Amino acid sequence: MKSNIALETEEARKSDDVLWSQRERQFRIAMVSYSFYDADNRVMRYAETLAARGDHVDVISLVRPGQSSREIVRGVNVFRVQGRVINERGKWDYFWRVLSFFFRSIFLLTRNHLKDRYDLVHIHSVPDFMVFTALVPKLLGTKVILDIHDVLPEFYASKFRTSHSSVVFKTLLWIERVSAAFADHVIISNDIWLKKFTARSASPGKCSTVLNFPDPDIFSRNGRTRNDSKFIILYPGTLSWHQGLDIAIRAFHLVRNELTNAEFHIYGTGAARDSLVQLIEELDLHDRVFIKKSLPLREISKVIENADLGIVPKRKDPFGNEAFSTKTLEFMSLGVPLIVSDTAVDTYYFNNSVVAFFYDEDERDLARCMLMMGKHPEFRRELARNALEFVKDYSWDAKKGYYLSLVDSLAGDAGA
Repeated sequence: MKSNIALETEEARKSDDVLWSQRERQFRIAMVSYSFYDADNRVMRYAETLAARGDHVDVISLVRPGQSSREIVRGVNVFRVQGRVINERGKWDYFWRVLSFFFRSIFLLTRNHLKDRYDLVHIHSVPDFMVFTALVPKLLGTKVILDIHDVLPEFYASKFRTSHSSVVFKTLLWIERVSAAFADHVIISNDIWLKKFTARSASPGKCSTVLNFPDPDIFSRNGRTRNDSKFIILYPGTLSWHQGLDIAIRAFHLVRNELTNAEFHIYGTGAARDSLVQLIEELDLHDRVFIKKSLPLREISKVIENADLGIVPKRKDPFGNEAFSTKTLEFMSLGVPLIVSDTAVDTYYFNNSVVAFFYDEDERDLARCMLMMGKHPEFRRELARNALEFVKDYSWDAKKGYYLSLVDSLAGDAGA
């Protein structure tokens, strides 16, 4: 099945040798992301691609307990400046942590730039105002990319259940516009958000779409290592309300007696964790549903490949309905069949030949899909085969030529 992005891939698949031979020099590039580098596929993919072709890449990110404050990871210089526990229940708790990271990042980025000038700064949102950490490099002539992972006003409204008519939402919309104006180019993580963003915050000519493509160096099939009779259903990712994991747990409860060998494994952290643990206890599923800690991408890819069924049960709230989940393409790349809710973004990119859809927030319909998948292995294999073919057009290999050309154009202009 071809879609909007797939139609662009033939032109995007240019030879790296041709692209790189046109460059007169290697560039110095900085990235800033309020995330854990080893768990952020999008940031890792950009950074390692640039480093692999010889560019100097610095990434400013968060630090986990036990990690060093500075480390070279696959050629990328990772500066870890602040920790984070992903448990923000209040607006101000979240805001102060982000603000602390902002000031640490602006200090480090400015210091590094004054020592040895960056050719390009690539800032990752959320939040959008993180783009202003590049203020000094921008004033001194360096070009800036703002990468919108999630549209901030809707993300904030979903996270803290805030009305779209609230002063806070309108303020965040203003910040989005100002941040877009500051950047030289804006990358947005799916086509639905591109239309929304260009309608309200920036001109279409200044923006482009780069999906959360899996990195083939991480999400490639190496063979299953599990050898048991269990049927493992898997969700890896953030534990938040809009991800709909409570719906999935209730659906699993409905099929537990018919899928006697099934277990539901959840990997991740987030504000919804405690409520999910409580729900598991209430439904007496403690021996069938397990919440495990987050793992680095290279480890979670092995967990995914050993699963029998993936699930992405997002709610159709204004954020989740349009947020493209990286997990979908990761499951597909590793040959794991998938159940997803019928959100606007998922029905935009996929059809029922590559995923099994269930009706949003309908635990009984999700239970029906779980049962169908569990009872019909040939149907699972057919979905997995179709998805493997589909994902060829949705790979980083198909799009990285565009990104590298964009970097060369902006960094080259800044250095001219």
